Amino acid sequence: MAVLNKIRQRGLFLIIVIALALFSFVIGDLFRNSDALTSKSQNIVATINGKDISREDFMQKVELAQRQLGPNGTNMQAMNRVWEQEVRQAVLETQFEELGLTVEKDQMRDLLRTNLISNPEFQNEAGIFDENKLNEYIANLRETSAVAYKQWVDYENNIAVSSLQQDYFNMVKAGMSGTVAEGKLEHTLQNESVDIKYVQMPYASIPDSTVSVSKSEISAYINNHKKQYEVDATRDIQYVEFKEVATIEDENLIKEDLTSLLKDQVVYNEVSKINDTIRGFTHVNNNKNYINANSDIKFEDRFVFKSALPVNIADTIFKLNVGDVYGPYKDANHFKLTKVVAAVQMPDSVKARHILIPFVGAASAQPDVTQTEVQAKQTADSLLSILKTDKTRFPEFVTTYSSDQGSVEKGGSYDYFTYPTMVEEFRDFVFENEVGDMDVVQTNFGFHIIEIEGQKNSQRAIKIGTIARIIEPSETTINQVFRDASNFEIAIDKGDFQEVAKEKNYEVRPVNGIKILDENIPGLSNQRAMVRWAFEEGVEVGDAKRFNLNSGYAIVQVTAKNAEGLMNTEQASVTALPAIRKEKKAKLIKDRITATTIENLASAEGQTVKTALAINMKNPTITGAGNEGVVVGTAFGLNEGETSKLIEGDKGVYMIQVTKKTPAATLDNYQGFANQVGTAKMSNVNTNLYNALKEASEIEDNRANTVQ
Repeated sequence: MAVLNKIRQRGLFLIIVIALALFSFVIGDLFRNSDALTSKSQNIVATINGKDISREDFMQKVELAQRQLGPNGTNMQAMNRVWEQEVRQAVLETQFEELGLTVEKDQMRDLLRTNLISNPEFQNEAGIFDENKLNEYIANLRETSAVAYKQWVDYENNIAVSSLQQDYFNMVKAGMSGTVAEGKLEHTLQNESVDIKYVQMPYASIPDSTVSVSKSEISAYINNHKKQYEVDATRDIQYVEFKEVATIEDENLIKEDLTSLLKDQVVYNEVSKINDTIRGFTHVNNNKNYINANSDIKFEDRFVFKSALPVNIADTIFKLNVGDVYGPYKDANHFKLTKVVAAVQMPDSVKARHILIPFVGAASAQPDVTQTEVQAKQTADSLLSILKTDKTRFPEFVTTYSSDQGSVEKGGSYDYFTYPTMVEEFRDFVFENEVGDMDVVQTNFGFHIIEIEGQKNSQRAIKIGTIARIIEPSETTINQVFRDASNFEIAIDKGDFQEVAKEKNYEVRPVNGIKILDENIPGLSNQRAMVRWAFEEGVEVGDAKRFNLNSGYAIVQVTAKNAEGLMNTEQASVTALPAIRKEKKAKLIKDRITATTIENLASAEGQTVKTALAINMKNPTITGAGNEGVVVGTAFGLNEGETSKLIEGDKGVYMIQVTKKTPAATLDNYQGFANQVGTAKMSNVNTNLYNALKEASEIEDNRANTVQ
């Protein structure tokens, strides 16, 4: 009791202590998780010019984009599409706000009218757009479905944004005219020309191996060209793939299994206690059932011409008699046995006419169809009996009874069509009967009264039955691949990745420069999980992990973590090394030259004096040397007869002499060239303007931390 009294007396003190402890705990957690203090909320995907894009809104749009891309589109493709749309909208909205550009209510109505004018849902009985119907539609959405109404609001916003963008770009284009002075300059660039003599000392004349470049020189070059070598944070990895693919032994087992199907087999029947004989593929009569029971590809009940068979086996199979079997043979990723089950003389194209009588539930049957299947059959039979005595009534019956609108205007006729064109039952009747034959044929569309009007190019066709087995690894092979991957994973835990792979004769594939939002790994396709792992906090250089693939495994190791900023010397050397070598070669060439005339230089360097005529500044190309802007620019700065000093060009060091200068003719009016300049400016507005605005915008991309 005494203790409780003391606690009560010091209650305030205890409350303060507890509060301080809790505060210390929270603050400590914040410092341990520095992102909580410095990073954007996990609900903010990006901030563009001060405006936040929420994760919820962004992911809803990604989900919609994913549906639009279809099953072959990846989540990252959808995300990147939405990202570009959101950035573009945000960047341009900044401009709209600064200029006070908006879409008012009346303008919005005009935009909706333009976009929906041909939509039957918003037209009156005369086929004219009715704004009252649109108002009713929007009001109904607002009252009945919050989701549908939001989608409508998004639709209106998209229309408004598109209109604002068009207005904005049109305003900029309106100021993109070419002045007369610009027209005169354009005329000069196109028509002023010079003729030159020149000597080129190509950089290629000095072997790269003789020009040494140090890492410090590459580093200095990077610092002098920082913009060119700025990079995002990246990871380098290497991996070994363990594929689950069929071995030669697996293929041989598949072929042996197929071969066993050719012969009759005697099997003991446990029920009857006697031996039963199971017919082989060669002797079986019910080919369809036998094939469907033994094949990975179902039987196709149709005839084929020789041209429809695979080229490499067409001659062999087409020569077989009915009942003969060819195989096993390899076709793409299957082993196959192919049997000729029937052969006929068949036209390659047919002309026919028909009357289609639909019934309730038939494919493409319209809501006004009321006949049952039995009633439709009775109607078709009745019409057929009349047509057999009087074919002249066929067009009349087509107009009155046929539901096939694609042929009604042609009297029910389809001009010459090939074998695969029609549905199976229709096809079989017109290709396997004679010209003039007429009967009722049922398909999933209804009952057809068909008359064969013509047939062309009768030739041999065969019906084949194929037992196909996909070439896939056996369970033994799959287990061995798993063991190999596991053993490699264990071995690299203690040894060097490259050395272990070399001992096992495995191919190591390096992949450099992976960015945090990438999803494709060369050789492995879509491996977003692999990229996420490589960038996970705590994953260090040398760490390795196994990843399951569609058909096997990949053991992956991180080989480098490259921070955001400038490339390291090794990465930059791909472009920096040739550039530095070129600078050094230019200096070596210039240092050894003392000649001051074209002829003396050519003699001293073992080169020839070349000629280039009618060079202009619009297209700074020198005959025999290619595009050399600096050299051409120097030529236009010289007087006629004047010789240049040594010029460092793109492909070598040059000395030139201007032999002739032809000024551009003076025109009375340069408006035509001014118009050319204006047109060129306007054609670049859509791309260059947005890119410039985007470059000048403040874009904080937080996708890597908020979405996966």
